[in-house]
Amino acid sequence: MLVVTQQRYALAVPAPPLPELAALQRIVELGAGFLQSRVACEVAMPGGSYPVHVITLGNPDPAMPAVGYFGGVHGLERIGAEVVIAYLHSLVMRLQWDSTLHKQLETVRLVFMPIVNPGGMHMGTRANPRGVDLMRNAPVSALEPVPFMVGGQRISAYLPWYRGPALGPMELESQAVCDVVQAELLGRPFSLALDCHSGFGVTDRLWFPYAHTRAPIAHLAEMHALKSIFSQSQTHHRYIFEPQSKQYLAHGDLWDHLYQLACADSQKIFLPLTLEMGSWLWVKKNPRQLFSRHGIFNPLIEHRQQRVLRQHQMLLDFLSRAACGHTRWLPAPAIRANQHAQALQDWY
Repeated sequence: MLVVTQQRYALAVPAPPLPELAALQRIVELGAGFLQSRVACEVAMPGGSYPVHVITLGNPDPAMPAVGYFGGVHGLERIGAEVVIAYLHSLVMRLQWDSTLHKQLETVRLVFMPIVNPGGMHMGTRANPRGVDLMRNAPVSALEPVPFMVGGQRISAYLPWYRGPALGPMELESQAVCDVVQAELLGRPFSLALDCHSGFGVTDRLWFPYAHTRAPIAHLAEMHALKSIFSQSQTHHRYIFEPQSKQYLAHGDLWDHLYQLACADSQKIFLPLTLEMGSWLWVKKNPRQLFSRHGIFNPLIEHRQQRVLRQHQMLLDFLSRAACGHTRWLPAPAIRANQHAQALQDWY
């Protein structure tokens, strides 16, 4: 069963304080009348454990579209969790007065897992406390050669990008994400997901599957239509929208796995995205960050962090609106083939 009772959480021995987790719990208290909160799993740590929270708001009707927001999959990339938490905080505060937002939430379900890997966040590691990279942990293997190590390895948990043991179960945190996505997103006619990361290049990128092959996804036309309305409505954005395979291939990608599960039902559409914030730009502006493990993946100067938190709120809000209006922009059967051809020309 996915839900872990609040009683179990209350009885758990507290682990050392985690600022992002404390901020999330305060938001849950502020929004008590508008949202629902549960604990998907608890991550054991020496001297205690951390909960992995799932927060939902909006219409629970399975006929409604949904958006899932995920962060903190890599514990070292704290900014990803902070972007999701900042958006959730904005929604909770707006619900105090924003009648338009209340109307919007009648037609969409929003699901948040802001801190998927609290153990890794506490330890300051990419992997979880067992040394497993959660984005290399899914039961899917690349069909083409992957970069050595970076694409996922099973040599040792003491080396980065460790996939976990062959034929072993998924890690607790990875399985929790899969359970939440299957329960909250995949059963709906239309759903989106955004997983927030940092650490690739100097430009913010929006990646979509696949990572295990260079072949295009089945819903390439729909992904291209999403990119088109984003570019039309956000004319000054600086994101590069592309398949992840355009940069590198990898084993065990969590979103490849979930997208393949979604494709089992051809009547439903699931479009997962990964935000890769260009953290090299922060290093370029402040080279001293190279001497900090956290500085390679996170803005360390306060005003830069605030700027990053601000600039991505537009993207997260756009996705909720795109889900609400999906019937207005998804390509109709008569033009879908042309949209697919245009996507192939643009991306492949």
